[in-house]
Amino acid sequence: MHEYVQQEVLKQHGLSNRRKILLAGPPGTGKTMTAGVLANTLGLPMVAVRLDMILSRYMGESSAKLHQVFEFIANNRALYLFDEFDTLGGERGGNDVGEMRRVLNTLLLCIEQDKSESLLVAATNKPDMLDRAIFRRFDDCIEYTMPDKKDISQIIRNSLSTFLTDDIAVDAIVNSYENMSCADVVSACHDAVKIALLEGKNQVSQLNLEQSFAERSATLKLQK
Repeated sequence: MHEYVQQEVLKQHGLSNRRKILLAGPPGTGKTMTAGVLANTLGLPMVAVRLDMILSRYMGESSAKLHQVFEFIANNRALYLFDEFDTLGGERGGNDVGEMRRVLNTLLLCIEQDKSESLLVAATNKPDMLDRAIFRRFDDCIEYTMPDKKDISQIIRNSLSTFLTDDIAVDAIVNSYENMSCADVVSACHDAVKIALLEGKNQVSQLNLEQSFAERSATLKLQK
C-alpha cells in the first residue's frame, strides 16, 4: 500500500511499485478480505474477475476473452481479484488438453505484459496445483494459514466486541474448536450475537457461544 501511494517517488528513480500479488491458503483464512481491505484503503473499486466465465469449449475463444479482460484492466484503474486462480493457472502437463495449455500461456503473457496502474490480486486454495511459472509473474506471493489458538481467541474477542462479558470462558471454546478457519469463527460469533439479541439480551452468554460453535462445527462436518 505504501508503494502504491508513493509510486511517483519510485518512478523518479526508475522503479515501479509492487502491484501483482498472489494470495494462497485454505478457504476462510482472509484472502478475499485482504483484497477488500486493499481496495478500500487505497480508494480503488474492487472488480471480481470470473475465471470460470472465461473458459470456452471453442478453440481460441478463451484466450481472446483473456486479452479483453487485460485490455479492460489497462483502461480502468481498479483492484482486480482473480479468485480460484487455479482454474486457469493449473500446472501444464503431458495429459493436458492443448487448448488449456494455450490459455495458460496467454494468461502468463498477459500478467507479465500488464503495465497498467491497476492492482492484480490472485487468490487460490490450491497453490500446489499452480504452474511453477505463475509464481514468477507476481511481485509478492503470500501464504495464508489456518488460525492457531491465539488467533482464534483474538478473533472471538474482536467479533463479539461489546457483546462479550468477563465471565465468558473463551479458552474453553478455543480448545474445543481449534480447527476452524477465521471465517468460520467469525460466523459462529455472529450467530451467538443473533441468538442473544433474539432472546432479548444485549450480551452473549457462554451457552449462546457454545451453541453457535457447536452448530457451525456440525455444518462443517456435513460439508466434508
